[in-house]
Amino acid sequence: MEYVDMEVNTALIFHGFDSDNQPIEEAVTAGEFVRKLVSVERIRSISEQYVLVSGADGREMYWEYKGSLDELAKKLRSLGIDVA
Repeated sequence: MEYVDMEVNTALIFHGFDSDNQPIEEAVTAGEFVRKLVSVERIRSISEQYVLVSGADGREMYWEYKGSLDELAKKLRSLGIDVA
């Protein structure tokens, strides 16, 4: 399993859908950034500000991260991950 070193801060947790098929989302008030070793397999997408990761029980989370998209792409490439 491959891991990428990141500083992240949880911004939004997606818990699934309600009975009316509306998303159940929990906005999280920004706290301090935390350094994590994130399993590359958990990463679903990355934007300029957020990384979308899968979590337990089908949850998905948007984490704000420190650094730039280019820096993160470089880290992933250094692990041998294809980034086009």
